[in-house]
Amino acid sequence: MKRTLVFSHRGANREAAENTRSAFDRALAYPIDGIETDIQLSHDGVAVLWHDRFLGKLGLPGKRIDDFDHAELQAMDFAAHFAHAEKTEGVMSLREFLAAYRTRCRLLLEIKNRAWEQPARHEAKVRQTLELAGEAGDRILVSSFDLNSLIYAHRCAPQFPLVLNLEPEHGADFARSVLAAQPFLHGLCVHIDTLDEAMIGVLRECGKRIAVYTCNSDEEISRALALGVDILISDVPQKALQIRAMMAGEK
Repeated sequence: MKRTLVFSHRGANREAAENTRSAFDRALAYPIDGIETDIQLSHDGVAVLWHDRFLGKLGLPGKRIDDFDHAELQAMDFAAHFAHAEKTEGVMSLREFLAAYRTRCRLLLEIKNRAWEQPARHEAKVRQTLELAGEAGDRILVSSFDLNSLIYAHRCAPQFPLVLNLEPEHGADFARSVLAAQPFLHGLCVHIDTLDEAMIGVLRECGKRIAVYTCNSDEEISRALALGVDILISDVPQKALQIRAMMAGEK
């Protein structure tokens, strides 16, 4: 990677409902480098795109993605919570997402594993994600906050690039220890609040990639770019692109 890549966070989520086709298409109206999205599992075992633990945005507080079969989720309106939604949109499956976007930009697939799920479902989610992604070099990355899921993913597909997401309280010392213990990791995705020269130094010393979430203010975007992160994830990718161009002296 010769320069920082700008990834849209769940699509252009300030212009359309996050993790919907509308949000992804709007994101690709800008010259972004990639899209980040979230993977969960329906009750009948279909990998679908949804971030939150619950379905409160759909008027179903306390209900979860895995309470419903895929067909039931498709019948719901996943765009209704967005004030300016232009159409009804059912849940998007990972299969549909990959078919529509894998040739158009890089992808970062975050596997969301929940404490209430059985380990077998965690593993099924990992296997399905890897199988659908196939061999894509580094154009498709898989990430998770759950290290055990990534360890399992590495056993399933030793060559697949896997990224561990760090919590906001995880600094450079934690990053160094986890990379020493898990050298298979392709890199880390760190919170913008913990991004500093020490964190960058650890990743570069270990020869790993570094992504940062979620850079939205001018200061956050500029700091991430100045430190030379590999991937900058933003809710406002158009702003990140503008600042990147300005800092690079592009016209």
